[in-house]
Amino acid sequence: MNVRIKPDLESKLARMAEERGQKTEALIGEALLKFVDYDEWFSRQVDEGLAAADRGELIDHEDVVKLRT
Repeated sequence: MNVRIKPDLESKLARMAEERGQKTEALIGEALLKFVDYDEWFSRQVDEGLAAADRGELIDHEDVVKLRT
């Protein structure tokens, strides 16, 4: 797979990889894995929230405000 990366981002990635003692490709692979894992988790959370709302499992606005304080 080939990916185009803007020069300024490429420089940042190279610097980070050097600081961590990694190859740039390994750092990019790690970052992509974290992104994909997070996106999958987020999608599951949204689906669970929508399903709960469809079941009528909602919290009143006043109760949400109480949780924040």
